[in-house]
Amino acid sequence: MRITGSIKETRDQVKEWKAAGLSVALVPTMGYLHEGHRSLIDRARKENDKVVVSIFVNPMQFGPNEDLDAYPRDLDRDAKICEDGGVDLIFHPEVEEMYGPDFCGYVDMHTLPEKLCGASRPVHFRGVQTVVTKLFHIIPAHKAYFGQKDAQQLAIIRRMVIDLDFDIEIIGCPIIREDDGLAKSSRNTYLSAEERAQAVILNQSLDAAMDAIEAGETDATKVKQIITDTLNTCPLAKIDYVEVTSFDTIQPIEKVEGAVLIAIAVYIGTTRLIDNRIIL
Repeated sequence: MRITGSIKETRDQVKEWKAAGLSVALVPTMGYLHEGHRSLIDRARKENDKVVVSIFVNPMQFGPNEDLDAYPRDLDRDAKICEDGGVDLIFHPEVEEMYGPDFCGYVDMHTLPEKLCGASRPVHFRGVQTVVTKLFHIIPAHKAYFGQKDAQQLAIIRRMVIDLDFDIEIIGCPIIREDDGLAKSSRNTYLSAEERAQAVILNQSLDAAMDAIEAGETDATKVKQIITDTLNTCPLAKIDYVEVTSFDTIQPIEKVEGAVLIAIAVYIGTTRLIDNRIIL
């Protein structure tokens, strides 16, 4: 397995593989890999000849009061996970390599980023779209793999690929959870023991909503209330948002029908966690 921070070396290697007729997969990450990332790597490994994992904590997608400096980083640990998963190349650039002097080009869109996480993190998705666009140019893979835990991000990337005519297939992969149902996340490391115990309320609230839907409930307002009521039983939980939207447009809906995203963001103590259910 090769590790490089060079855009040129990475691009040249991917071009060489593609010229040899090999299929190439990209798994974009911000590092501190866990079983969720490993599931993306495993699927990419199964479906492609070569796998590239990018590890880059992207400063552009963090707001001024967010956790950029505290975001966990451990390249040695990440490299071991990648090597065990059969990754061929890790692209691990410095910020200066990705954003040179006087960088001023951005990628953005309307509508999809305006709700959910975009409402409380207004610069976030511009940063995500910009860095993913750069990665797609640096690593012109055949397929890119994203987790469904970041469902809004997945929807935005899919729309961006359509709108900007990227020649790449976007693969969404299921959420990987702890034994008690908490979605795997690098930010789970921020939780104290008490906070970690209470964080299961996110999954439990979504389970309660899905139980109601399976029993015939289609009123989106009532579904949201079920989630809110469940979350409010947790002393440490502070709700950022509870939304029921179209999965395609990330706009609110009145009735649970068609492609639906049920998404929540909740602070457990000072740590912001997200979770969701996608109904297709």
